[in-house]
Amino acid sequence: MADNSTAREAWITGIGIVSCLGEGPDAHWQGLSSGKPAADSTTYPPYIIHKIGALDFDKQIPKKGDQRQMEPWQRIGTYAAGLALDSAGIKGNTEILSRTDMIVAAGGGERDINADTAILSGLPTAEKPEAFLNERLMSDLRPTLFLAQLSNLLAGNISIVHGVIGSSRTFMGEESAGVDAVRIAHSRIVAGQSDIALVGGSHNAERPDLLMLYEFGGFALKDQFAPVWKREAHKGLALASLGAFLVIESRAHADARGARRIAKLSAVLSDRTRRQPGDIGASLGKLWGKISGKLTPGKAAVISGASGVAAATAEERAFLAEHKDIAVRATGTYLGHAFEPQFPMNVALAAIAVSRGSLYPPGDDSGVERAMEAPLTQAVVTSIGHWRGEGLALVEAP
Repeated sequence: MADNSTAREAWITGIGIVSCLGEGPDAHWQGLSSGKPAADSTTYPPYIIHKIGALDFDKQIPKKGDQRQMEPWQRIGTYAAGLALDSAGIKGNTEILSRTDMIVAAGGGERDINADTAILSGLPTAEKPEAFLNERLMSDLRPTLFLAQLSNLLAGNISIVHGVIGSSRTFMGEESAGVDAVRIAHSRIVAGQSDIALVGGSHNAERPDLLMLYEFGGFALKDQFAPVWKREAHKGLALASLGAFLVIESRAHADARGARRIAKLSAVLSDRTRRQPGDIGASLGKLWGKISGKLTPGKAAVISGASGVAAATAEERAFLAEHKDIAVRATGTYLGHAFEPQFPMNVALAAIAVSRGSLYPPGDDSGVERAMEAPLTQAVVTSIGHWRGEGLALVEAP
């Protein structure tokens, strides 16, 4: 039994992850170790995306009616959440689920492309365009749609399908939403305000409207795939479809129910800069200073959330070059970039790595990533991504 000094430690006891690499820890570890990124350049040329692997949704969402009323991002997330609950050994345990808190990181949902297309096609020839637009918006959109879908629909569907009925929070805001979802869960558990939480999010990249949005911002990777650290000639991020959920609980709660402790979540920190030149390096330096004293030289690694977007990735690369004693891996080379769930996914991959005591091989020959011989006991997860919302987590071996 944990003593008073360790009882409120936050531990990861369940992992549910799905991506282009497949589902579950083993599939992801094999994919990351393969040296073969699973990027797709044919579905939406010239854009590069990472499509979700084949999933049998019936396994985690048994009712077809539930599946039909969800859009792909909700099905992906609900599926991943079920995997996390299974992994933690609490699937179907109504007593624990009734007090399991849920914190979801979500975007604005998916637009109805067919409705958008019909409206845009009809507007030029409508006798009264304003009346036509109002009528079609009233008749064509579901009650759960505004410009897209309500962001808290994912949490609602997880609650309905899996019976997670503790407190519920949904954060919006791309990468920063994922950082804060994990940070709040960690803080509540350490403070004694929560004993167990389901945390994560999902994203569907197979959407032309989304590609258009990020192309307008100059963020989309196109024409040719390259690893994250080697995108000087073709800058940008490859949109990813993925879902990632974690079960995080206090050590006392985990020990009391005999749960397997996968990894310790020792710290989760967030920041926000104006992204002026030098801001990212300064932010990383500030966050790093808060956990650097806990790191063991030679036994720690960085699991980077670098996306490949020019300025952000270049500044993170420059910062990491100052810490040559720590091995680095950018998971975006293999997974692509999924904004809200990217940080929970990378925390999950860090937990898998430290639980195995090893790091998967370097993903390119850029010189940023190098082999690691010593046993891995700690992983620092960074979240810089493509725009504002910097974050960092420290994950340690059991």
